[in-house]
Amino acid sequence: MRWAIIWLAFVGLTVNYLDRASISVALPFLGEDIHLTKTQEGLILAAFFWTYDFFQLAAGWYVDKVGPRRAFTIAAVWWSIFTAVTAAVHSFWTLVAARLLLGAGESPAPATSAKVVATWFPKRERGLATGIWDSGSRVGAVIAIPLVTGIIALAGWRVTFVIIGILGLAWALGWWKAYRDPAQHPKVSAAELEYINEGGARTADNDAEGAAKLPWRKLFGYRTVRGMMLGFFCLNSVIYFFITFFPSYLVDERGFSLLKLGFFGMIPGICAVVSGWLGGWVADRAIRRGVSVTRVRKTVIVVGMVGGSVIIAAVLVPQAWMALALLSLSYASLTFAGTGIWSLPADVAPSSAHVASIGGIQNFASNFAGILTPIMVGYLVDTTGSFVIPLSVIGGIALLGALNYLFVVGRIEPLPVPAAAIAKS
Repeated sequence: MRWAIIWLAFVGLTVNYLDRASISVALPFLGEDIHLTKTQEGLILAAFFWTYDFFQLAAGWYVDKVGPRRAFTIAAVWWSIFTAVTAAVHSFWTLVAARLLLGAGESPAPATSAKVVATWFPKRERGLATGIWDSGSRVGAVIAIPLVTGIIALAGWRVTFVIIGILGLAWALGWWKAYRDPAQHPKVSAAELEYINEGGARTADNDAEGAAKLPWRKLFGYRTVRGMMLGFFCLNSVIYFFITFFPSYLVDERGFSLLKLGFFGMIPGICAVVSGWLGGWVADRAIRRGVSVTRVRKTVIVVGMVGGSVIIAAVLVPQAWMALALLSLSYASLTFAGTGIWSLPADVAPSSAHVASIGGIQNFASNFAGILTPIMVGYLVDTTGSFVIPLSVIGGIALLGALNYLFVVGRIEPLPVPAAAIAKS
């Protein structure tokens, strides 16, 4: 049953990212209709992340309080409504408003999924389970390209957002009906429940005594948590290029037609999906063989982030196929690292009551990249006339992130809880 649950979460993340990525695919056509500059397009792409990021801290805390069932359902209904509302925009400012409201609704999704993995999976299976739900974000971005281009060709860009909004509402209903925590789920056998708990699932029964009393604000005092915040920011500085300006890069810089964009534009995303699953499988296999969790997580993350930096070379090669190959390698490397990054909240949380909170904290920091990257890329493209400088900058940030995980983030184990911190709570 645990695998059925995580695949359902995968579908939710697929719809979640389809909603946010569709604007990137539709933007070349939407922008022409309402007369947007590249700088305005960058601001629109960033607007989503202003509210998405702002609500991350509260979202993680909320998920830990009410649980994945209620949190994910409410979030999906919210984001689906404001995806559909995007079809009615008619100016720069109405589009900004729609994106702000969409960002607020989508904020609980990643922390909820991390909580699901921590609750349902033993430590030796967390990598693959994380890779599955996290790959939903890549699948959503991949299918957005052919789906949105196809609907635009047939019916125009406005219809796209209505259809995707309906998909989200349908998923929300399915999640509400299907999800329960393992101990309350009617289809979980006694043997599976024992397997989950004995394998180190983060539940109240497995928490250290008193750890759940650690105040939320105290999480920021840990060096490892601060390192996770900085490192995830570095990763997303590159990933959000693929989520935002990647279609425009292929069209404007490499001369792709609508047809070529719909076909070839899927390749990096497909590579990223496969690589995310591979990263999780490799990590789980190593942990089952006795390799320390610290060594496994740090190796996966650092190797992936160094590979992600090849985006620098992608903008320098002369041929479009060379650029596409290097961009595919970059994106795949980043998702390889991402499985390790999203496994960390379950690995280091002081108790089961802090898993989603730490997920929200690191995602809060990471999504400043969602705010800054589109604006930076759009501005520098307008200023320099090419993508060379902005992509060189974010490639360098990926290398900084690799160093951060090596030297700032500490051992990957549950963070110790000082008795004084509990006493003062």
